[in-house]
Amino acid sequence: MNITRCLFLLGTSILAACQPYNSVVKGDDYALKFSTGNTLYQNATKRSYEKAIVLFEQVFQHAPKSKEGETSYYLMARSYYESGDYYMAGYFFGSFMQRYPYSLRNEEVFFLTALCSVNNSPKWSLDQTETYEAINAVQQFIDKYPTSSLIDSCNNIIDKLSYKLEFKDYNKVLLYDKTGNYKAAVSFAELFMEKFPLSIHDEEVQYYAVKNGFLLAENSIESKKKQRIEETLERYRKFVDDFPSSTYLSSLKALLKPWETDYEF
Repeated sequence: MNITRCLFLLGTSILAACQPYNSVVKGDDYALKFSTGNTLYQNATKRSYEKAIVLFEQVFQHAPKSKEGETSYYLMARSYYESGDYYMAGYFFGSFMQRYPYSLRNEEVFFLTALCSVNNSPKWSLDQTETYEAINAVQQFIDKYPTSSLIDSCNNIIDKLSYKLEFKDYNKVLLYDKTGNYKAAVSFAELFMEKFPLSIHDEEVQYYAVKNGFLLAENSIESKKKQRIEETLERYRKFVDDFPSSTYLSSLKALLKPWETDYEF
């Protein structure tokens, strides 16, 4: 059998396999559209979700106020979600709650809407606007369904998203320290400690605040030097109080040694 013959038979078999689906799409049997859509949804592949969406949309458009219409709209949103298109899923989940405000699915749909925002949250090094939106979406679910069995999951999600924001700000401090931008390093360290007082990075960030405060003071003009020295020593005293056994202490003592003759600390 030559290659041309093989390709012809393969193409014919593919067309034959697609024909039943195409017939359902073009047909007027909405019960069949609904059942075929459910079968495709259960197949759980990206392509089957795409096909299911077409059928579910047809069923919904045909009878939006029916039980099948509601279920089709829900499964259309779920198909987008399961295929990883969280923007489209979020849109349809949000629209579902508006179309069916009394649906028994609304708690689940509200949660899935929030999860769409969570899944759209980017890696920590990128702009975090969508992370803030995700935290807000999850918090809205908590506020609306305070007794939900999903509350613990929501709190865990918020903790993870919040740490992403914390880690981004922590890395800003590291970056400014690494590049020798003393003033920015001090400013961002102070801001970090204000925003995240219980951070696991608190010791390290306080260290960078003292270190860069010293370097900033040493490189300051005379009119600003005294105040910056006093601010740095205040940070150092706090560091000693908070972390009396820190491995950073010897390094900071050596760093601040030039100030010993003029200042007590």
